[in-house]
Amino acid sequence: MADSTTLNIEREEINLGAWTQKGFEGMIAKAAQIGLEAKKIDFISRQFLGMYYREGTLIGGDKTAERFVVDLSGVDCFTFLDYVESLRQSCSFSAFKSNLACVRYRSGIVAFDHRNHFFSDWIGANREFIEDVTKQVGGCHARSSRKMLNTKEDGTFYLSGIDPAERIIDYIPSDAIDKAILRKCKTGDYIGIYADVPGLDVSHVGIFIRKKSAIYLRHASSLPECRMVIDQEFTGYMAGKPGFLVLRPRERT
Repeated sequence: MADSTTLNIEREEINLGAWTQKGFEGMIAKAAQIGLEAKKIDFISRQFLGMYYREGTLIGGDKTAERFVVDLSGVDCFTFLDYVESLRQSCSFSAFKSNLACVRYRSGIVAFDHRNHFFSDWIGANREFIEDVTKQVGGCHARSSRKMLNTKEDGTFYLSGIDPAERIIDYIPSDAIDKAILRKCKTGDYIGIYADVPGLDVSHVGIFIRKKSAIYLRHASSLPECRMVIDQEFTGYMAGKPGFLVLRPRERT
């Protein structure tokens, strides 16, 4: 966690959407009183249910000045996780902004080439607060894949201005999902949907939620019939998907 005075935030854009400043700060204060991280993430992420899906809320590029953006008028799957994880670590709005800069950017440096564009970037930059438990959850079913991120099959880049990076991606194949694996998943786990194409680690992200005997993926859906943050039955959602990664928030002391 970085102090706001150390962060490189020169240009910012704040849009709280349907929240008032007082209401948003009240939500942060209420979440800060919740002890268990799983319950805290469930509470925070529940506040986003029904929020519109929106792409392109982050402004920047290799030739465009990056802006520090808080845009709660709509989220995509990745900014949804950015906001939830940053709120989990915060007890005030100013702390939320500082934490968001550190969750979204390496070392809190607000620049396009420091943004955590890939899920495995996000893992690496936030190891103090989250851990990759994919192998632990998947056991003997877990698989590993060597990837050159950002490089398409034809050799071109998904993102110009970002150097390719070789990564080993652990994942659990969807055809291995059974009751034993699902029992090891916990409410508040961050889920990445493994991408079986060159250059990408995941194709989508969300949050694992358990409600009594039912399990869900809470995520910002881009499907035309939804296009909002929803709870979707997990095993049904995973049908036909290559597999998934599991990140677990560390309990805070």
